[in-house]
Amino acid sequence: MSQENKTAYDISKDQLRPSDTRVMDPVSYTFAWIGGNISVAIFMVGASLVPPAGSLNLVQAFLALLIGLTLTAIVLTINGAPGHKYGIPYVVQARPVFGTIGLKLPALLRGIPALVWFGVQSWVGASAVNVISARMFHYDNLIVVFIGFVIIQAILAYTGLKGVKWIENIGVFVIFFSVVYMTYIIVTNFGASISENLIEYKGSWGMPFITAITASIGFSTTIVTNISDFMKDVSKSVKTPFTAVLHWIAFVPTNMFLGLIGLMTASITGEWDPIQLFTKTLPNSPVLIVSLIFIAFAQITTNLYNNLVPASYVLIDLTKMDYKIAAPICVFLSIATFPWKIASVGAFLVFIEICTAFFGAIFSALVTDYYLFRRRNLDIQDLYSPTGPFVGINWRGIIAITCGAVIGLIFINVSWFVSLIPTSLIYYLLTKYTALSPSFNKGTIFEK
Repeated sequence: MSQENKTAYDISKDQLRPSDTRVMDPVSYTFAWIGGNISVAIFMVGASLVPPAGSLNLVQAFLALLIGLTLTAIVLTINGAPGHKYGIPYVVQARPVFGTIGLKLPALLRGIPALVWFGVQSWVGASAVNVISARMFHYDNLIVVFIGFVIIQAILAYTGLKGVKWIENIGVFVIFFSVVYMTYIIVTNFGASISENLIEYKGSWGMPFITAITASIGFSTTIVTNISDFMKDVSKSVKTPFTAVLHWIAFVPTNMFLGLIGLMTASITGEWDPIQLFTKTLPNSPVLIVSLIFIAFAQITTNLYNNLVPASYVLIDLTKMDYKIAAPICVFLSIATFPWKIASVGAFLVFIEICTAFFGAIFSALVTDYYLFRRRNLDIQDLYSPTGPFVGINWRGIIAITCGAVIGLIFINVSWFVSLIPTSLIYYLLTKYTALSPSFNKGTIFEK
């Protein structure tokens, strides 16, 4: 692409990644995602699948996690293909489906769950700090600690996180060591309980099993939506189908291991809160204190990068305010999501199921447009042109994801799966048989 053409595009905001500027090789990309997957939230997912919160036995929970996470690796690759092929981020990939103005709706749908996740993970981090405070200083006040935890994150959001990013990298190994140690403690001391509560338990292969698969996908459904933001940096020497292998390696073993620890510990302790899981499994242990310290720091760094940044960009897009103002505002907006309520087992699962309905619909519209309508061919000039065919609102995409999400919500236990076909079918019919948003037909099989 010539320099003259570059200046005609809005690439200062929506960065284009030519082949010679990509920095991620297969190893660095895989390890980046492995580090990002070391999260206490997967403990909550695993713990929610078995009694007392869920109704699956060990084999059923294992298979549900395996199927759900494997499907996640596949759909990540499918939706990230245009980002990898053309070096474009999600906001550019989605322009043909929603339009430059219509994108505000899916952006808002991406921003709200990010705020909720930010609040929940802040609550988890504050809970870890509170346990440390109670054990070491005999001060136990979770509300005060939570407020302080949120204020610290607001300050860091304003000043930047470069100085503490290294803590997350160390924390990954500390938490991993802790869960390995927990595995040893569990198997050694509670093998009989696991056999009785999980192996001999009859469980269900019916709707609870399907719901568990949906929850396993829903855990990463926001990442599935904007995976092009990451795959655009992967070297073009890596074939796109091979990234499915990288995604599987990065997502499946790590999340399977952490999820299984969560469900085994929950079956023993009756708790599904990750902090309570650590506390009851590692009582009066120095490993507990060290683990909780790094859990708290990991929540801060991962939370700010993975949740605050997307939410802040939505607010910036809607209000045009500066990031240093938008980010702290989003930190405090997260409190309004009542994270202490979401962090209960029932609300947590409902939240995931609602998210999967909306993001399943968005995923369906994106892949229908790219694979069926455009046959994997995109025009970069059209995508970035300020006066091109994708300026405005593509009402067909908006209507399709709205209808698909509503249908998914009706069948909320399997919302992700149910939202896919209706969204794709409605989008196809509106595109083929209506005169809505005709300029968006450019480059498709429907172009006249």
